[in-house]
Amino acid sequence: MANVTLPNTRREVKAKASRDDWTMRAFMLMIGTYLVVALAFPLYAMLSKSFEDKDGAFIGLDNYINYFSTPALFNSIENSVFISIVTMVITVTLAFFYAYALTRSCMRFKGFFKIMAMVPILVPSLLPGIGLIYMFGKQGYLKWMLFGHEIYGPLGIIIAEVFFTFPHALLIIMTALAISDGRLYEAATVLRASKWKIFWTVTLPGARYGLISAAFVVFTLVITDFGVPKVIGGQYNVLAVDIYKQVIGQQNFSMGAVVSVVLLIPAIFAFYVDRQVQKKQVAQLSARAVPYEPKPDIRFDALMMSYSSIIVLIIVTILATCQFAALVKFWPYNLDIGLQHYNFDLMDGGGWDAYYNSIKMALWTAAVGTIVVFTGAYMVEKGRGVEKGRTLFQFLAMMPMAVPGMVLGLSYIFFFNNPDNPFNFIYGTMAILVVSTVTHFYTVAHLTAMTALKQMDKEFESVSQSLQQPFYKMFLRVTVPVCTPAVLEIAIYLFVNAMTTVSAVVFIYSTHTQLASVAVLNMDDAGDIAPAAAMGMMIFYTNAIARVLHMFVAKALEKRTQAWRQR
Repeated sequence: MANVTLPNTRREVKAKASRDDWTMRAFMLMIGTYLVVALAFPLYAMLSKSFEDKDGAFIGLDNYINYFSTPALFNSIENSVFISIVTMVITVTLAFFYAYALTRSCMRFKGFFKIMAMVPILVPSLLPGIGLIYMFGKQGYLKWMLFGHEIYGPLGIIIAEVFFTFPHALLIIMTALAISDGRLYEAATVLRASKWKIFWTVTLPGARYGLISAAFVVFTLVITDFGVPKVIGGQYNVLAVDIYKQVIGQQNFSMGAVVSVVLLIPAIFAFYVDRQVQKKQVAQLSARAVPYEPKPDIRFDALMMSYSSIIVLIIVTILATCQFAALVKFWPYNLDIGLQHYNFDLMDGGGWDAYYNSIKMALWTAAVGTIVVFTGAYMVEKGRGVEKGRTLFQFLAMMPMAVPGMVLGLSYIFFFNNPDNPFNFIYGTMAILVVSTVTHFYTVAHLTAMTALKQMDKEFESVSQSLQQPFYKMFLRVTVPVCTPAVLEIAIYLFVNAMTTVSAVVFIYSTHTQLASVAVLNMDDAGDIAPAAAMGMMIFYTNAIARVLHMFVAKALEKRTQAWRQR
């Protein structure tokens, strides 16, 4: 009897495995189609528009010739590259020593300093520009520190961009410094190498890939950022602001497409170099490695704590300035405290509805984005066969990181606003804002999901198939619970970025879908700087509360889903 049943069982297992494989391929095809429609097609539409005139007639390279022959436009390339390189050098240097203090010293309150360093992630990029205006502008309380120089222009852009990009560089460099073999330091000490020589021969070489990666991330963030130069750039033109001026100011969509293509080139180049550098990275820790543990040194620890305190003081000062400006009646002549600037319904920008729209959009982005991203990553990592299809999906998932938000937003106008497009119905709705935001921040979320999924042995799927369990049961009952920390990180990452993003949505919102981050921009344009600061601080407080709730939810769920990690 057993001899008869066994082949049937094997046949059933193979049939079930085949059905599961085809179902997973169908899901991967669906999400891959989403990336094609939400990313590839709009970019193609934008590229096509750059070769057309205002009436849609094909004119070849005339737009590009006009762009590069106009000094005011062409100079923006030089300005953008200059700002990006200077900011990159300053930010990576400051972030490295801050990370060094957190990983190589025994200073107290490391948790506090780490949390405070992450605060700039919770604010829109326009807010530090507003804070610097109140600090160093014509009526600024610290304008004497500039010795007659203007904060409007490259100086203000660089300072604000350093504030904005600092936590991004810090996270990468901290990860690089945390992975160190203590035996190398012990060997260097035995050989009587000085601390300075150990720093140059052991610490820096071990963190070089992290430093390079952080440098290119900062470069890309700065050259594609729109908020900071728009608020505090003055007459100093950069590429991202040029796109806004061409589209919103002059309604010249063809030239806006040209500037978008030009902006894509350095962003893609930086992304490509970063990918190549990461491929060359080798393991820093072997199976016999000993984790590095810093030893107490009163003078060094005091120095590191002093340095970290200065950085935190700068961050707090900029945010406190924005909050104070949002409360005073009329800066700097009437410093009475009140809440009149929070009466957003009397200001340009969409009122309180814009704030509620942002929360709604962020929640939808976190919910839909987490499901789409994690499911797509699961199909790529755990699926079988169709290697070329999975490689293509991986390529599509990595593309958004190289596409600036301004470029993506403008592409959506050309693609989704076309009446012949079957997806035209989502234009001007909340749906297109969610699609744009999920697509814009897809890559980092995808990499987070892939990292978590790679930690799970594929034997889980094999056992599930042998027990004739559908793959979705394995996915819902095992994979998702095991990867709960990563799923929650993806959700909060998408929520925070949806609240703060400006560039990806500034072209595609409508009168009934205005957002808080765009309201900050519109109020600043209208001269309502104090209300703009108030709305920016509301975004910050919302993200801070979301982070705290995320922490409590994560702890509660980890007790139920991560108990297997404890002995």
